[in-house]
Amino acid sequence: MARDRVDWTGWPVLVHSVRTAVAAVVSLLVARLFRLPQTYWAPITTLVIAQSSLGAAFAVSSQRFVGTVLGAVVGGAAAGIFGPHVLVFGICVFVLGLLSALIRTGPTAYRFGGVTLAIVVLIPGSNPAWLVAFHRFAEVSVGIGVALLLAVVWPERDAAPSG
Repeated sequence: MARDRVDWTGWPVLVHSVRTAVAAVVSLLVARLFRLPQTYWAPITTLVIAQSSLGAAFAVSSQRFVGTVLGAVVGGAAAGIFGPHVLVFGICVFVLGLLSALIRTGPTAYRFGGVTLAIVVLIPGSNPAWLVAFHRFAEVSVGIGVALLLAVVWPERDAAPSG
């Protein structure tokens, strides 16, 4: 991964830390601007996705986005119809795996989808399941957007090779 190429001494670690902190704070502020209920998911997503190159950030972002969409749709529909039951959750995880294979998203999207599914189906809330699913999707999308924007406007430079 590109993160492993950061020289964790001196100036590079300072720049990397500032860049990461700015991205996390921007994500949080954007999520708050949209008045999303669980704003912490935006910076968490940004921290997961932040990479040193646009290509790496795009690869992780696309998997996270597709997985989140699938998990939100499956979880929102199932929880809305059947409620937060253990059996429903297990069946949804299974269905999510089949859907991920069917559309060839790969295991990373399946993993991210499973996280979204668990949040939507298992965490009790006062809002309808479809709204919880939409909010989860929106919070993650903000984090993805900020991470991608960061990769474009402030790319992390690889450390100079040591000789």
